[in-house]
Amino acid sequence: MSANNYIPKEPTVIECNIEKTLDVIGGKWAFLVLRELFNGKKRFGELQRLIPAVSPRALTTTLRHLEEHGVLERQVFPTVPVTVEYSLTPKGEDLHRILKEMKLWAAKWS
Repeated sequence: MSANNYIPKEPTVIECNIEKTLDVIGGKWAFLVLRELFNGKKRFGELQRLIPAVSPRALTTTLRHLEEHGVLERQVFPTVPVTVEYSLTPKGEDLHRILKEMKLWAAKWS
């Protein structure tokens, strides 16, 4: 077999930057959580009230996902009961422009 006909046994993975971005913000609730956090820090209960359709489990999963990707940070205050606030990191703030452009695109073509 010549070098030109070589087929690798394992598929080659070509990472795309758009794919990476969508992996972070492409979750069902991520856009809505980000939208609320663009307006400042929020507690879990506030986010639940602002996004009434999201279940507590889905909200928890979304917050953990965004935190794992460095988009938001979770700050715990030693109160009784414990107070937790979520805010965007600089990486998360950087998404604001992208989401604004997506909103403009949707308004133009919807």
